[in-house]
Amino acid sequence: MSKIAFLFPGQGAQYVGMAKDLYDNSPEAKEMIRTADEAVGANLSNIMFNGPEDLLKQTEFTQPAIFLHSVVLASLIRTLQPEAAAGHSLGEYSALVSAGAIQFYDAIKLVRERGKAMQQSGIDNPGTMAAILSLNPNVVEEACREASVEGIVQCANFNSPGQIVISGSIPGVKKGMEICKAKGAKLVKELVVSGAFHSPLMQPAKDKLKAALDLSNIYDAKFPVYANVTAKPVTMKDEIKNLLFEQVTSPVRWEETIINMINDGADEFYEIGPGKVLQGLVKRINPDVKCFGIDKFNDVEKYL
Repeated sequence: MSKIAFLFPGQGAQYVGMAKDLYDNSPEAKEMIRTADEAVGANLSNIMFNGPEDLLKQTEFTQPAIFLHSVVLASLIRTLQPEAAAGHSLGEYSALVSAGAIQFYDAIKLVRERGKAMQQSGIDNPGTMAAILSLNPNVVEEACREASVEGIVQCANFNSPGQIVISGSIPGVKKGMEICKAKGAKLVKELVVSGAFHSPLMQPAKDKLKAALDLSNIYDAKFPVYANVTAKPVTMKDEIKNLLFEQVTSPVRWEETIINMINDGADEFYEIGPGKVLQGLVKRINPDVKCFGIDKFNDVEKYL
């Protein structure tokens, strides 16, 4: 028997028109989307369905939009029973909802607060991020240490073999890019982002999120959710809360997460939510496992 794992995407997977077909074809999806609009105090569904893209790209809307799309899809699935889950950054909240650790209404409000706080941190503490390809993680970490004389910079995402993202102050990241090029990186590319996510520049957002987390009900998970911070499975509510807090300024250990899930028996992965980013990462981490995507109503229909 295959051991099924659900994966949930993070920021960057959004697109104009997302979840519109779910809204049109499923009364349950329509009700959840309307509930989300009420919970966040904004016409989130209109931004998701109609854009404009520039507004959807704003972190305060991007994060709840991707979360909502993912969680609505997961709630419609009846015939797949996951034994584990993980989510990339923001996607960890979707994973925790799928595991019953956070209720939908609480989670959408948490994600909205997280997005607003991270967007504000990006305004108050300007920073940037850059993708580094084809360098060993130890080499990139050493480059960040060397570049830190110019400003804050650290590894933010260990995505897959040879794909690492660095994050921090603009001078720090620019210096890190320069050093990584000198160390032999095949590609060094600055990303278009609204802040230095998963770096110490997000500390103000982390503090705001703590207040929101403290007011939220978090429960023990029904099945293990692999945390970004540790790449290890977690089920206990207190540990879940602490890891969500630490996640804001800590690297996303995605490659290690997938390896650990596979070592623990997962061999059939389903990316649930917009886009195909995580499917690509999983295939680069281990091309032998099965990986599927559930994004549209047509995709989820067979699992209703």
